[in-house]
Amino acid sequence: MRELALAGARELSFYEGGLLVKTLCNEDELRQAYRLRHRIFAERLKWVPERADRLEEDIYDAWSTLIGVFSSEARLLGVVRMTHAPVPFMIESEFSACLVGSHVVRKTPDTAEITRLGVDPSITDRGLSASLVKTIFKGMYQWCLAHDVRYTYMVVEQKLLRVVQRMGWPCQPIGKPVAIPPAEVYSIGGLLDLEEFRLQAAILRPGMLEWLTKTNNVPSTSTLALSTAEGQMASLAGCGNGG
Repeated sequence: MRELALAGARELSFYEGGLLVKTLCNEDELRQAYRLRHRIFAERLKWVPERADRLEEDIYDAWSTLIGVFSSEARLLGVVRMTHAPVPFMIESEFSACLVGSHVVRKTPDTAEITRLGVDPSITDRGLSASLVKTIFKGMYQWCLAHDVRYTYMVVEQKLLRVVQRMGWPCQPIGKPVAIPPAEVYSIGGLLDLEEFRLQAAILRPGMLEWLTKTNNVPSTSTLALSTAEGQMASLAGCGNGG
């Protein structure tokens, strides 16, 4: 199943500020991602049980795409998982408690779910963490462009949702905050309309939209100024989302 998912995926690969952003396509890269996820979600955040093999993976990895951010030394610094409809989403099962009200989960090809977003917890530099989160978001955005995805679901801590909104991403809550076991962290479901984002950003944040849209095929030493909200995002996430 994992091989079928990779075969149908459009490979993502670009450089941003000396970092390599790419879809993870081989077993070595995937094991790096699972080890990093274990450090974030099992050992630090306690959102999932620790495992003897120190690898955090689940059934959703079989039909999802992982995007990683690598340093110039090929060290994996951040990761996120993209799940493309119509396959099962976590928000339909593990996080179904976040679906308060009458919201019906979209399962059309223009929809995806964002889960397992995280940054290496050993990074204590808040500026670097914020920059990595920004770069992960760019990877997510590029993946959505490549797959004609307009709507993305995510489950995040309530504070993190507000930070995402202040960054300029119009992510709308689709329920009320609920305590998600086993860590009992208050999290909330959100739905991001990327077309709405583009319309708003073209007027309010044109520089941000241009940066997200353009990619470099060679390493770049340029950096973008980080907003206060982005710094808050890094410190809140540690960095991780509820998925």
